[in-house]
Amino acid sequence: MDTQWYLDVNHFARQTAWAHGFMHFYALYGGVLLLAILVVVGFWRARGGLGGGGSAQHVAVVLWTAGGTLVALGLNQPLSHIVGRSRPYAVLHGVEVLVPRANDFTLPSDHATVAGAIIAGLWLSRDRLVAGLATLLGLFLAFARVYVGAHYPGDVLAGLGFGAVVVIAGYPLVVPLLRRGVEIVGRSPLGVVVGTVHRDRPAGPGPAARPTALGATGSVRILGGDGAQPRVPAGRSSEVDSGRDMGGS
Repeated sequence: MDTQWYLDVNHFARQTAWAHGFMHFYALYGGVLLLAILVVVGFWRARGGLGGGGSAQHVAVVLWTAGGTLVALGLNQPLSHIVGRSRPYAVLHGVEVLVPRANDFTLPSDHATVAGAIIAGLWLSRDRLVAGLATLLGLFLAFARVYVGAHYPGDVLAGLGFGAVVVIAGYPLVVPLLRRGVEIVGRSPLGVVVGTVHRDRPAGPGPAARPTALGATGSVRILGGDGAQPRVPAGRSSEVDSGRDMGGS
């Protein structure tokens, strides 16, 4: 079935020669480059820029997204050698291949591993906008790797899954340590690197003050968050005092 799906996509590639240039670039460089840019955007939003909420936790998760992607890619190399699956163009004859033929193994796909790791990491950062864009670009990169003839569909599915598993598995172990580091840096002169949003913010103003008259004295109490004392209008203080003296006589 995997081979048949590969041949179906390869047949589609033959019928869409007008897209070969773009798909060649996207499958080799463009897809990974765009995903890397999204990680940078996610980091910027996590530190409070570009409309992001910003928190030490979010920054730590995006940092792990970048680091976890490199870890997944490094682990994928020996894994692909253990599996030892040959490239489809080394087995199938007469197929359309739009990229230079490599001599390494094909399962899991390196490009798809990168995509899966970044997609999972950005979803863990809870930035739905950036994570959604990464999902679309990453899935399209996986398709492009099959389109150009470099991988079977099973290769890219395995890569997406492997990259995601590595990032998700490392999340509870690495992110707490990264968060602690982000908080330390945030309180240092280098705090601008992780964003000033991680420092303590002054409390915001209390509820709107509203005046309340105190009986016939004409004084006004300002009800606010600071427990303000009653204010007596000028010119009435002597009247109030004389009234008190008369009441006490």
